[in-house]
Amino acid sequence: MSKPALKTGHVALNVTDLQRSIDFYKALFDFDVLARSDDERAWALLGTEGVLRIALWQQSEGAFATGLPGLHHLSFEVPDIDAVREAELTLKGLGVEFAYDGVVAHGEGAPSGGVFFSDPDGVRLEIYATTGAEGAPAPVANAPTCGFF
Repeated sequence: MSKPALKTGHVALNVTDLQRSIDFYKALFDFDVLARSDDERAWALLGTEGVLRIALWQQSEGAFATGLPGLHHLSFEVPDIDAVREAELTLKGLGVEFAYDGVVAHGEGAPSGGVFFSDPDGVRLEIYATTGAEGAPAPVANAPTCGFF
């Protein structure tokens, strides 16, 4: 019996401020709000063309704990390096601080690369393309760039 091919469905994130997170992800990815509740259990489902991509649950305090076991980062693939640069401009407009300066390669000489940053609650994010980063710096020696930001 063969194993089924898997693909990631939606990603669900705990957030501290639902509206702030909705605004951030809508500005960055042009998501639509597919469903939302603002009662004592506030949540929102975001996506495109009716397809759920991110669920937001307002049930956290503080910031994302990068030093604990669990999620390291989320990465989002875009079609090309121009789309990475467009996302970078959007992020700059949102006042986001980047882990590295501009587009960086995933490793020394790698064709893939992207930008690395955090969302309003400190969840580490990456937007990348599989090609087009040739010649971009690789800021982490002897390891994948995405593993150490």
